[in-house]
This record gives sequence, C-alpha cells and structure tokens, in this order.
Amino acid sequence: MLESYVTPILMSYVNRYIKNLKPSDLQLSLWGGDVVLSKLELKLDVLEQELKLPFTFLSGHIHELRIHVPWTKLGSEPVVITINTMECILKLKDGAQQEDHESCGSSSTNRSATESMKSAVKPRRVQQSASPDPDLPPGYVQSLIRRVVNNVNIVINNLILKYVEDDIVLSVNITSAECYTVDEFWDRAFMDISATDLVLRKMINFSDCTVCLDKRNASGKIEFYQEPLLYKCSFRTRLHFTYDNLNSKMPSIIKIHTLVESLKLSISDQQLPMFIRIMQLGIALYYGEIGNFKDGESEDLICHTKDVLGNITGAEDETSSVMQYPTQYINQDPYLHHDDDQQQGWVSWAWSFVPAIVSYDDEENDSSGIDDGTMLHPQKSQSLKDPIISIGFYCTKATVTFKLTEMQAESSYYSPQKVKSKEVICWEQEGTTVEVLMKGELFFDCQIGFVGCQAMCLKGIMGIKDFEENMNRSDEEAYFFNCGENLSAKGMTYLTNSLFDYRSPENNSIRAEFILDAAHHKETYTEIAGMQRFGAFYMDYLYTMESTNGKVSGNQQDLSSVKSEDFGNVQEMSTKSLIVGPLNLRLDSSAVHRIMKMIVCALEHEYEPYSRTKPDIVDGNRTMPSSEEVASLEEYIPTRLTTFTVLKCTIIIPVAEFNLLDHLMPIIMGEKNLSGLLNTASFQPLRPLPSIRILVDKVNLEHSVPMYAEQLVHMVSSLGQPSDNLLHYCYSHCYLKIFGFQAALTSLDSKGLYCFPVPVIPSFSTAVYGKLIKFPKYWSKRAHVPLTECIFELPNLTVQATRAQTLLLQTIYQSWCHPVGNVSSVVVNEALLNEVFQTSGVKSKNPLPTLEGSIQNVELKYCGTSLVKCASGTVGSIKICAKAPGDCGKEKLIPLIQGPSDTRDLHSSKWLNESRKPESLLAPDLVAFTIQIPQYMDYCHNSGAVLLSSVQGLAINVDPVLYTWLTYQPQKRASRHIQQQSVGTVPLGVSVTRKKEDEASVGSAPLARQQSNQASEYASSPVKTKTVTESRPLSLPVKTMLNSSESCRSPEERMKEFIGIVWNAVKCLTLQLEVQSCCVFLPNDSLHSPSTIVSGDIPGTVRSWYHGQASMPGTLVVCLPQIKIMSAGHKHMEPLQEIPFVVLRPILEEDLKERS
Repeated sequence: MLESYVTPILMSYVNRYIKNLKPSDLQLSLWGGDVVLSKLELKLDVLEQELKLPFTFLSGHIHELRIHVPWTKLGSEPVVITINTMECILKLKDGAQQEDHESCGSSSTNRSATESMKSAVKPRRVQQSASPDPDLPPGYVQSLIRRVVNNVNIVINNLILKYVEDDIVLSVNITSAECYTVDEFWDRAFMDISATDLVLRKMINFSDCTVCLDKRNASGKIEFYQEPLLYKCSFRTRLHFTYDNLNSKMPSIIKIHTLVESLKLSISDQQLPMFIRIMQLGIALYYGEIGNFKDGESEDLICHTKDVLGNITGAEDETSSVMQYPTQYINQDPYLHHDDDQQQGWVSWAWSFVPAIVSYDDEENDSSGIDDGTMLHPQKSQSLKDPIISIGFYCTKATVTFKLTEMQAESSYYSPQKVKSKEVICWEQEGTTVEVLMKGELFFDCQIGFVGCQAMCLKGIMGIKDFEENMNRSDEEAYFFNCGENLSAKGMTYLTNSLFDYRSPENNSIRAEFILDAAHHKETYTEIAGMQRFGAFYMDYLYTMESTNGKVSGNQQDLSSVKSEDFGNVQEMSTKSLIVGPLNLRLDSSAVHRIMKMIVCALEHEYEPYSRTKPDIVDGNRTMPSSEEVASLEEYIPTRLTTFTVLKCTIIIPVAEFNLLDHLMPIIMGEKNLSGLLNTASFQPLRPLPSIRILVDKVNLEHSVPMYAEQLVHMVSSLGQPSDNLLHYCYSHCYLKIFGFQAALTSLDSKGLYCFPVPVIPSFSTAVYGKLIKFPKYWSKRAHVPLTECIFELPNLTVQATRAQTLLLQTIYQSWCHPVGNVSSVVVNEALLNEVFQTSGVKSKNPLPTLEGSIQNVELKYCGTSLVKCASGTVGSIKICAKAPGDCGKEKLIPLIQGPSDTRDLHSSKWLNESRKPESLLAPDLVAFTIQIPQYMDYCHNSGAVLLSSVQGLAINVDPVLYTWLTYQPQKRASRHIQQQSVGTVPLGVSVTRKKEDEASVGSAPLARQQSNQASEYASSPVKTKTVTESRPLSLPVKTMLNSSESCRSPEERMKEFIGIVWNAVKCLTLQLEVQSCCVFLPNDSLHSPSTIVSGDIPGTVRSWYHGQASMPGTLVVCLPQIKIMSAGHKHMEPLQEIPFVVLRPILEEDLKERS
C-alpha cells in the first residue's frame, strides 16, 4: 500500500538527523498515523557537513517531535510535522577545527564524509528494498508522493538558536513558525503543480521573534541581561517556485520574499560593540574571509570533493538520490576560493543550499550521472541547470533606538544591581527594501533602498537635560536629520514586483521576466529609476562573470584556478552604485554629542579581526610572465568600481549651546580622557541661534580597485617596461567631484524658523583625484613609478563677508573648538546679530563694507615615489575688492588686490599717460611652482631638494575702507549672555570679560586656559577638592622630561644646531625663484573703480582717477623690485615641471665635495 512508499521517505529524514532511533518502532508508529518522539539529540556532525557552515554545533536537541500522517486522506490533507522546543548552540570554527573538518589528508574527515554520503543515500536504499504494490501504477505513486511532499506542513514551537563568541552571546527565540502550502491568493490550501500551472506557493509565518545580545564573563555566565535587540516581532515569508515541466527535479525560478510591518530595534552602549562585531562577522562570511572559505583551503576542498565522488561512483544504485544537491557543492565549491575578498564566499554557500531545500527525488530511471568519477552526464547536467533565485526583504517601518545604560543599586545594601537604560537617539526608517537576484556563479545583484528616514534626539546626554519631557521642546527641534519622503506620499513603491505587490506578475499568473545581462541591467536600473522608486537611499551592487569563449556554466567548469593561471578566459565585473537623495542635517550640540558618544561606545571594546592583512613578502625569484599572459592582461583586467552620489545636501552648523567634546575626542583619538567628572547641568535653548548653512547640489565619489590586486601587481612589477595601461590598473583610483557648494549665515528664532540666509561663499565646484599603488613593496626598486599621486582642481572660489559676519563666524568656530567644561557660556551680541541679519525692507543707517575675494584656476598636484616627494601647481589669478555704500544708495567697488597685473614702469609717472589693457585670459598664471624633496639623506646628497617658482606682478591698494572693515566692533551695550548652571553645585561659567580674555589668548596659551576651566570644574564638585596638579601627578611624565633635557642646552648650542640644519639644506637645494615687481598704492581716501573699466583693475582705476576725476586723493605709490634667484650652475627651467623630474647636481655641491 501507500505506507510502503511514504514511510521510508519520512523515516529517512528523521533517522538522518536524529540519534539513537529504532527504525522498527518508528515504522510501527508511523503506520498508526501518529508518532511522538521526546528528548531527541541531533546528529551535529551530519548537520555541519550538509550545511557546510563555518560554524560548529556545541549542542542541539529537540524536546518533542510529532508526526501526523492522514493515511486515509493522504491525497487531500497534509502531513504535519510539529517540533516543540528545538535548541541549538553554535560557535565559530577555530583553526584546529577547520583542519579537522576540511583537510583532505585527514582520515577522520574522509571517514566522516563517507558516512555522510552513506546516510544521504539511505532513503533510496530503503525505498528500493521495499516491495512495491502491484495494484498501484508507478505514475500514480510518483504523482502521489509529489503531492505529499509539496503539501507537508512544518510547525516549530519555541525555536531557540544561540551563537557564542568571546564575550558575546547572541540568542534568537521564535515562539512559533509554520510553513504550509497556499493557493494563488496566498490562502492555506492543498495544492500541487499541474501541466497548466507549473507553480508551487508556500507561506511561512513567524510569530514573536525575539533577539537578545548579552555579554558573558570569563566563566561563561551572563551577569546582567540587556534589553532585547528585537522583542516579539512577527513577519511572514512567501515562497514562489516555478518549474519548467512536471518532471523537473528543481524549480527554474525561486522567489523568497519576507515582509515585516514593524521592526523595532534597541541597542545599548554595551551592546553596540557586540552588534558591530556581529556585522563584521557577516561581512567576513560574505567575502569568504573566514570559515570554510579561507585562503589555502581550495586544494583541500577539491580533494575532499574527489573523495566524495569516489564514494558515489561505488554505489550506482544510490547515485540518483544523492546527485541533486551534493553536485552543487561538488561543482561550485572550488570557485568559492576565487579570491580572498571576492563576494562569492557566503553567497555561494547559500546558493548551493537553496536547491537542496526545494528538490526531491521523483525519478527512478535517471542515469547515474557520473563519467570517470569527475564529470556529470550531459543529460544530468542539463537537468541541474542553475535556477534564478530572487530573495527579498521588505519592511514598512523600522526604528532603531540607541540607549545609554548605568548600574543602579537597590535600596538595600545587599540587593543586586540593576541595569537602567536611557534613550538618547532614535533612527526611523520607512519603506525598506533588500532584494537579491542571482543565477549560479555568473550573475549576482543586490539592491537596497528606502523611501524615507529621520533621526531625533531623546532625553539627555552627558548630564545635559536638553530633551527631557519637562523641556517642552517641539519635534522639529528634536529631529536633526531627515532624508527622502513620507511613505504615505510616496506610496507602496518599495514593494514593486514583490510577492506582496498585487500588480506583480506572480500574483497575476504571469511568468516573471528577469534581467540577467549587465548592459541591460545598467540601462534599466539607473540613478533616476532608483530615486523614483525610493527617494532617500538606493544601492545597486552587480557582479557578473562571463567567458571570452561564451557563457561559463557554473555546473560544468572548475573556476578555482582563474586568479593564478589565466585572467583572459573569464571576464568579471563588479560595480556598486550608492545614491543618497535630498537630505537635511543639523549638527547642533545635542546631535553632535550623541553621535560622538555612540562612536566612543563602539570603540570601548576591541576584538581581534576575523582576517588579518598579509605581510608584503616580495619573492625574489619571480618568473617573467609569458607574452600570451601579458596580451590577455592588456585586453581585459577585472576591477571593482564603486560610485557614491549625494543629491541636494543641506547641512546646518549652529553655535554650540554646550560643548563637552573634551570628554569624548581624546577617547576617539586613542588617548585617555583627563577632563574630570561630569555634573548634571540645566539647559536652556539659545534663541536666536546663529548658524552656518551649507548647500551642495551634488557630490560624486568614484573608487576603483583591481579585483585581483596581488596577482596583478606580482605579474606587472616583474615586467621590464610595463605599459601605461597595465600600470594604471595597479593603482586604486579615487575621484571626488563637488558641484554647487555654497555657504551662508542664518539664524533660528524662537518660533523654530530660519531667517533669510546671508551668503558668504557663492556657489562653486571643485574636484580631487588621487591614486595609490597596490602592494608598494613590489615597486621599491622602481624609482620612476609613483606610489602616490593627488590632483586638486578649483576653477573659481569667491568669499564675501562683512566684518560683523566674520566675527559671527569666529564665535561659531570658537564655541566648537574651545570646550569650557560641562557648562555652556555663550556670548551673543544682539547688535552683531542685527547687523548680520537685517530685517527685510529696512535699510541700515550705517551699512558695513563687504570684502570680496576670489581665486581662479587653481591646480595642484602631489606625487610621491620611493625616493622623492614632489608637488607642483598653478594659481591663475587673485582678486580682492571691497563693496562700500556710495552716494544715492549705489554701491561702490574698491579694488584692493589684483594679480596678475602689469606692474612695469609703475614707479615712474609716464604710465599714467599710457593706454594699457588689463591682463587678458591668456595672461600667464599668477603663481607657478614645482618643489621636490628627497625622502632619504643618502639620496639627498646625490640629488638635493629643488624649488622652482615664478610669481607675476601684483598690484595692492591699501584703501582706507580696509581700515574701516578691520576696526569694526559691535556695540557692547546690547549683549545677551546665557549662562547655564550646574544643579546642586557652585555656579560655573566664564564671565563676559573672562570669555574675551580667553578668546584673545587662544593662540598664546590655550593649555593654561583649559587647565583653569578644569580646575574650576573640580572645585565645583562636592567630592573632588584637589587641584589639577594634585589630582594628576603622572599626566606628563615623558614629554616633561624630554623638554627639561632640551631646556638644559644653552641658546648658543640650539642656534648652532639650527644653522647646521639650514646650511645642510641650502647645500643640497637647487633654487630658481622669479618674482615680478609688486606695486603698492596707499591713497588717503577711497579709490572706487569707475564703471567704465574692468572690475578689479587697480592701475586702470588710478589712471582713471588721475584723468577723469576733479580731485584725486593723494596716493603714495611703492614699487618693490623684481627678484630673481638662481642656484650656481643651475640651468634655467620652466617653473612648472612634470613631476617627478631629475635636476643636475649644483656646481656648489660638487666643489664642496672636491675640497673635502
């Protein structure tokens, strides 16, 4: 009967993974319809070998296993498998375990592999030994078994998974999970694939998923339990399998999509380092840096695979049941070692395991599929072609809350301490999508995006109660970051073409089409398309691989030796595009201190890295590559390209309302915090709040790096004269382009509105390019090969500001750069604010002059080789002028500095009668220079430092308006001084006069000022009463001793040492300096530029005043001489050279050596 066919299948799976079962008892129970097994132990070695995880199971058991088989309704009701309480504990495999599990020379590994394969083929052996019922036709049996397998319901109640590593304990607890078959409307049903509908749908519901992350002590116990990372989260997963025909063993299209309505994560300061560690583990697994995918294990795995194949070929009658998913490991695993940091490590494991989940044995007559023990039969390989797999994760709304914890004791002395947490920052995100599309090893694409996100401040930070409930501050003040759009306005675009989208092809009985071509993919998924679907963030990561002889079949070719033998046969491409939509970021004191506090918490614990960088060991016996290998490299070199784009970025930096960065920055910089204790302080928002507003239209960053850097550099560096193309790919390149950068001053009023911005830096664009050679030790003997190169370009930059605006900028800068302890003392001059932010429509009685400076055509280049460091550059022109109020409300333009300028014969009066045209666009650059400095002293004696420079004429007008601009001071009668006091302590802070003294002494004695503030902080505390020197007797031990030893030397000795250093530098310096005449005009009244001449032409302005004005102010003209300095024996060179370059040794140095 049917029992003889169904029972062996169910028994095989139970017996494969569970220890100490009696098949006879299990078989009798199954024939009764129900079986209940209690306190079962899992076969951990079988799980490790079949899952091929880089983890080892410490324990695994099932409290109760129930199997219900409805024998009388087997064609219409599902078999139900229920697992009550399943717990597994895992840890990462160490090096010894790796060797034990994967070394092909180990007999235990071979034996365990053989046992694993034998256990895998037991189901088929049992099925064949069972006597078939002659009354049942074979086709009917196969159809019935397929229906039973397709409709199995699996229910797991109380699933517990734990992962332990170092002091980390990560546990996942799922209250219930149920997997069942559904119909086209995703409702529970008893379904099967048919010739008209070759689709199978399943649903998995997860209820109450809780994730905990705790820290254990040295004995392995958890002293204090943290709040769960994720608490009672429910989500559902839809699975959609599409088959080519009824006899297909494996689906041709697999879709697995998960939807979470609400995801609330909570991370404390103690959990943050552990959470980052878990993230690093995932990245290391993805790139194959640890676990089964480490360097040097490719050969071992290949040997292990051959052993497995040998065992399969020895049992022909068992082959067909084994070939379904072990062949995926056999043919794909060697490629996992394609590259150290290739993305195929963990993804390939997941890829090879998914077909095993959905495959089953439904054909008895297939060929053995083995040819010579290594190759698949053509029919078999055709039937096991790579399916298309689509994995999606969708979240409607996600919230991440960061909390700070502190120990709180109970009232009793002997009561245990409890952990109290306080929320400080919250991240909210809407419409999140993570989609992965892959087909074998040839195509992999990952897209991540979300519709909108925002971040807000909560409660207090470091004793400052800035957002406590009693502060009654608005939500607009709490939110300091927002990006993208609202999900309600954007719609459900994040679910487009998912199984949860009613418009998707799968939900309309249409076979889905997928883009698996790189060129078509790039044309379809552009930046514009990504932003239209999401709006806040979009990332597209694409990896493709193809052969120059045609498409590579992942099931037929072994690609493990691609990196070391031949680059030309396989062409790989990896591109990663990241786009951030329009964003607004306000970096106020509350936001900055919370972000810095998170960084400090993340750095409090340091773990050993999962993978260490290999030391650069240069093999002296390197072989020259053949001409064929060089030709293949010239044709194609695989690279990884990453582009990062930010659109419409707005950043607001207000004055610091409180500044405690001296408690945080030393820790971030790797030093100890010596700033003393923090006291709780009251907080009062400062209004109006002056701020700097920065707008950027677009930021574009491109980074490219060779995919197989070490192998490429090893080959190219061994060539005598490698081509420029090969050298280009031996570098990592970085391009940074900034478009439409502008800055302005603004102010936030008490209503939460910003005033109209006052421009300081008009819109400009700039670009930076840099390249860094990979594995520089391979190039130590190539002096001409640049190791580092950087190019900076600035077409035009203009800065304009009144003196009041510069004073306000200085106030904002000092509020951030000069901490004053745990109390804020902000001085805001109301007259200064009124002068900077004038009311629209109201004219100022005494408008201030504005200085405007512009610099054009700046190009700088830096280059470093193994022997020298050099730099060159040009500055096209510099112009500085003043805009002052004139008669009848018109604005006067007064030029102050002009360069380049024709300063010939300006010392005589005849130029006043000449008609000179201003410098044209074709005029030489104002400054052109080249400098080259040797890296080592021995090389310095052979080829010393070189400085080549050329400076064109410069005209300067020292106008009285400059004095007016510099001597401006805001009125002192209208000042606001907001001083916050410590709660329960002596009031702290600095008075207005003391603040000005500190500002004036910033450059002279900042350390003394800082110590005085710290002393006042210690004095304010009711506990600490020691002075700074008493409390820190060992704060400056080493440097103080060094400084004292240096101070023992006399001034004459230090002067002699200085002269010796300068003389040695001069002896080795080749100098070529050309400076044209500089003319300085000193009028006793303002000389504004007439509208008839070119703006900024100082000699033209003076000439115009001399001829056209009734009364020209008295003007003193000072002409500095032309300067030309050249080293003895040096031949004149162009000041702008292509770096690095070679200069002949100076005659002076040769003469000195001959005399010595």
